[in-house]
Amino acid sequence: MYLLYLTLLASVRGFGQTHATSDSTYVAAVYEHRVILNPTPHISLSRLDALQHMRQNLAVYEEQAALAAKQGAQIMVFPEDGIHGFNFTRSSISAYLENVPDPQEVMWNPCTEPGRFNHTEIQQQLSCMARHHNLYVVANMADVQPCPLKTDPTSSCPADGRWQFNTNVVFRSDGLLVARYHKYNLYFENAFDKPPQPEIVTFDTPFAGRFGLITCFDILFYEPTINLLEMGVRQLVFPTAWMNQLPLLDIIQFQRAFSLGADVTLLAANIRSDSLIMTGSGIYTPLAATYHHAQSQDPEEGRLLVARIPVLGTVADLGYSHLDGCPAPLPSSSTFTSTMMYDPFRFALFNHTQGEVKVCDGDLCCRLKFERFQGNDELYALGAFAGTHTINGRYAVQVCAVVRCAGSEPTSCGQIVEEAETKFDFVLEGEFKTRHVYPSVLVSRYVLEQPKRVEKSDGRVTMTHSNMAGGLVTACLYGRVYHLDDQ
Repeated sequence: MYLLYLTLLASVRGFGQTHATSDSTYVAAVYEHRVILNPTPHISLSRLDALQHMRQNLAVYEEQAALAAKQGAQIMVFPEDGIHGFNFTRSSISAYLENVPDPQEVMWNPCTEPGRFNHTEIQQQLSCMARHHNLYVVANMADVQPCPLKTDPTSSCPADGRWQFNTNVVFRSDGLLVARYHKYNLYFENAFDKPPQPEIVTFDTPFAGRFGLITCFDILFYEPTINLLEMGVRQLVFPTAWMNQLPLLDIIQFQRAFSLGADVTLLAANIRSDSLIMTGSGIYTPLAATYHHAQSQDPEEGRLLVARIPVLGTVADLGYSHLDGCPAPLPSSSTFTSTMMYDPFRFALFNHTQGEVKVCDGDLCCRLKFERFQGNDELYALGAFAGTHTINGRYAVQVCAVVRCAGSEPTSCGQIVEEAETKFDFVLEGEFKTRHVYPSVLVSRYVLEQPKRVEKSDGRVTMTHSNMAGGLVTACLYGRVYHLDDQ
C-alpha cells in the first residue's frame, strides 16, 4: 500500500435518509480477488455445479470480509466477475444466473428470508456475509430478468426471451438487499445484455451518506457516471475487471485521475489475473489514497485494502482557480506522429535539461515547461491527441501527455514503459474543449504521485508538479469530450 494525496466528487437513488456530517470518517475496504475460474466456460453446467464453483470464490470473500470487519470496515467492495469469472457464452452462463429483485419494489433480506425466492443461493450467502460481519457488502454477480422489463415494456427482447445482466448488488449491514445496478457500458461481454436505459442507482448509509454504483467500463462514459456526479453524488463504488494499458490507462492511474479530476471518493476493487494484465485496486479520496498494483515478480494472489477516510461534505466546485504556468505563447515545436493507445498522437521531443515545448493536434494545444534531473539518456516527448478513440470502445478524447519513450528512436514514443529514472519539475497545460479533464502522474514501477496543483480556467487546465520521488513514466491530462462520442 502506498499513501498519497488527492482531490475528488459523488450521489443518486437509494434507501434511507440518513446523511453523515462532513467532518466524520468511516472505514472502507476493497478486495482485489484472484478469481477461481471455470476452466471450460463455454460448456454449460448444472445449477449444482455452477453453485459449487461460485462457492469457492465466495469462501474467499467470506474470509476477507471477516478480516476487513476485524479492522473496523463498514463497507466492503468486491470486484466485477469475482464470483463467476468470465468468457462465458450467453447460454453457458445460464446456470450461474439468479433473479435479483428490484429493491425499489421489494424489501427482502435473503439471509433471514431464504425461502422467499427460488434459486437465490448466492444472494443468500452475500446477505448473510453482510449480516454476520456487520458490513455493507457490494458484490458483482450475474442477474436474469424477465423480458420485457417493467421499466421499458416497449423494448425488444433477446431471442431467448430474457435479459441477462452484469449486476452489482448491495446488502446492508443487517443483510437487507438495498441496491441493484445493471452495467450499462459492456466491454465484449457476450453473456450479457445492455440495459434498455442507463440506470442511475445509489444507496444510503448511516456512516457516510450516499454512494453511487458504476462498473468497470462505465467510468469512461457519461451515462451513468457523469449522471451521478451531476446529481451531486460524491462517493462512487467501482467493481471492475480492468485490463491495464500503459501509457495512459493503467487502472490505478485512471482511478486516481478520475478521483482527482471529478473530485470524488472512489472505492475500486479489481480482479488479479496476470495472464489478462489485471491488477490495481484502491480507496481514493480528496485527501489520500490507499492502493495496490502488483509487480511482475509478485505472487498471483488477492489483496485486501482497508482505510479510514473522510465523509465528503457539500459538492465541490468543479472549476479551479487559474495558475499562471505557461502564459506566454510558444511556437509549436518540431513534431512527428506516433501511435499511442491505438491513436495517432502528435509528439514533440525534448531532451534538454530545461525549457519549454508545445505541440498541437487540431484545436488542442499542449504546453510543457520543465526542468530535468537525472536520467539524461532517457528520451521523453510531449504528446497531443484530439479525436475519437475507436479501438476496443468508441469515445472522444483530448489528451496532453508527457511520456517516457521506450527506446532512443522517436517511433518508440507511445509504447509501453514501466520504469524510468528521470525526474522533472514541470508545468503541463492544455486548452481543452471539455471541463471533464482527469490529471495523473505515474512514476516508475506503478507508483502514483500527487500533483502539487491542478487548476482550471476557461478551458485551460494546468498541472504543476515538483520534487518527484520516482522517475516519470507518464504525466497526463486526460480529457473526455462526452458530447462528441456519437459523432
